[in-house]
Amino acid sequence: MRVMPAAEFAISREVEYGSPEQNEAAKAIIEAVRMEGDAALRRYSEEFDRTKVESFRLTEDEIEGAYDQVEPEFVEAIRAAAVRIRAFHEKQKRETWMDLQPDGTMLGQVYRPLKRVGLYVPGGKAAYPSSVLMNAIPALVAGVPEIAIVTPPATAGVEGVNPYILVAAAEAGVKEIYRVGGAQAVAALAYGTEQVPAVDKIVGPGNIYVALAKRYVYGVVDIDSIAGPSEIIVLADDTADPAYVAADLLSQAEHDEMASAVLVTPSAALAQAVAAELESQLALLPRREIAGQSLADYGAILTVNSLEEGIAVVNRMAPEHLEVIVEEPFRYLGKIENAGAIFLGPYSSESVGDYFAGPNHVLPTNGTARFSSALSVDDFVKKSSVIYYSKEALLRDAPQISALARFEGLQAHARAVEIRVEKEGGQG
Repeated sequence: MRVMPAAEFAISREVEYGSPEQNEAAKAIIEAVRMEGDAALRRYSEEFDRTKVESFRLTEDEIEGAYDQVEPEFVEAIRAAAVRIRAFHEKQKRETWMDLQPDGTMLGQVYRPLKRVGLYVPGGKAAYPSSVLMNAIPALVAGVPEIAIVTPPATAGVEGVNPYILVAAAEAGVKEIYRVGGAQAVAALAYGTEQVPAVDKIVGPGNIYVALAKRYVYGVVDIDSIAGPSEIIVLADDTADPAYVAADLLSQAEHDEMASAVLVTPSAALAQAVAAELESQLALLPRREIAGQSLADYGAILTVNSLEEGIAVVNRMAPEHLEVIVEEPFRYLGKIENAGAIFLGPYSSESVGDYFAGPNHVLPTNGTARFSSALSVDDFVKKSSVIYYSKEALLRDAPQISALARFEGLQAHARAVEIRVEKEGGQG
């Protein structure tokens, strides 16, 4: 793990969306599914998952049977997490509003849920039931009536699906689940096939081919984002426990080799202590090879002269996760401008937010926290403006409307207002 002054650390926001070969492969898969439907899905399931699938949709009995394959402790934990996640997202709901003016004009905004949403859930070695809750519950709170999950078979040669994913989906309240994954699943959601009806929006994480497929179908459907590797910054002073800091950095490094874990601190003593802790804790991890590669390639311990300088570094990097483990953390909250999620104090480990606290763990990556936010109820609603003009209001505002239209060279726009003024006997 590199220890260096923050001024020497290069902050890069360059995002490579796959190689040319990966892009071409994703595009070919999508086009095949769009043209051939289920036949292409079956072909790709056999080719990539070594699985022959006749019926893509899981039955209710298959979903219910998943409960027999998971531990009771998992069911209890997923239920408790679902309650907290739902309670948090309920507070994000907005109401339709109308503003009636004395002249009879009425302006407003109508909120409506999307009709149908597709949720991609990885089902291989990176199967995360918690992500089912984080993606499905905001959609349900928003009032989306139809939610479809696509997830690849869990075991080669059979039509099985990861039982933990099925239980999480059932606990969230989603029963429409299809055993298909990869770019072909994204294509099926976007264009529809004989067995998989099309959706209006696709959310959820996946591998590079899933990300490229989402990018390709954007415009046909909406998407949440094209997520990059996971990342965390810990801003800490000399009051922080180096064991806590190291553990939290490793919690992100173990995701994959491209994950980024960075400590920013004004304390040279803490920097050295955390470096030592990382070495000793890394040796204990089952995924130590992945975490070690992540730390070597994308990890760093950055030293700064003050917490204020550290906050400036954080705001430039705009991390997905930011932990603030300092004395009086609330003192600095107002100065943090760019972060997907902010964890304050020594007991608010990033894992708390990932699984249980309630806020969404689908967060902006690659510095996009400068302009985007966590997944929320807002991502599953659409807003329509409502405009009602009275005769009095139109006659009053017509000269300004007409003038603006004519300045832009749009005579018919101006005429659409002027003809009403003429008919009603007003002055143009």
